[in-house]
Amino acid sequence: MSLADTIPDGATVLMDTNPIIYVFEGHPLAVPFEPIFAAIESGRIQALVTPVTLAEVVAGPLTVDKEALAERYRQALCAGAGWSLREIDADIAVLAARLRIRHRLRLPDAIQAAVAVHEGCHALVTHDRDFRGMADLLVLGA
Repeated sequence: MSLADTIPDGATVLMDTNPIIYVFEGHPLAVPFEPIFAAIESGRIQALVTPVTLAEVVAGPLTVDKEALAERYRQALCAGAGWSLREIDADIAVLAARLRIRHRLRLPDAIQAAVAVHEGCHALVTHDRDFRGMADLLVLGA
């Protein structure tokens, strides 16, 4: 059973940075996440990202002066079919602070978790073990 098989039709998932980078760059660690990307591409599920993820994903191409690649990544995450960006507002900031304290998360991780919880995401898809043990949401891939 793949990770995508655990996500019901019509669900929304919060995509953390590492799975996106793995898939975009064809990294061997992308394999378990590829079915989720296929489910997003087919329209079976929806994906949310945060400005934190967008910044982290485009940082690689920008570091090596690949502006066009960074823009392609930006477009894929912000305007690609099945993908949307959730801005950070005061509600997310306060919830992130609460989750950061409760789970001893770094602030970027707390923001990711806060968006997933606030938006009622079915799961947070990540390769980051810092999210393990969170009772507030389902974590897939960690």
